[in-house]
Amino acid sequence: MSKVSSKRQVTLPIDLCVLAGIEPGDEVSVFVDRRGIISVVKKTVGSSKGFLRGARKINNMSDENSLASVMHHPTR
Repeated sequence: MSKVSSKRQVTLPIDLCVLAGIEPGDEVSVFVDRRGIISVVKKTVGSSKGFLRGARKINNMSDENSLASVMHHPTR
């Protein structure tokens, strides 16, 4: 089990890094969902290519409303 340091740092277990393909020096993104579950995702070049293809643009939506619309929808 990992502990959070006073600097809010966590050491990732080696076995999980191996499964995720995370090596020392790799960049990761950290996300938290509305249930408080934290995910660590290795950044890879081109991984988001085409991710927003087909998404509709809503011109009059603020950043706050956009975030709220994502945070309050049930997950799949």
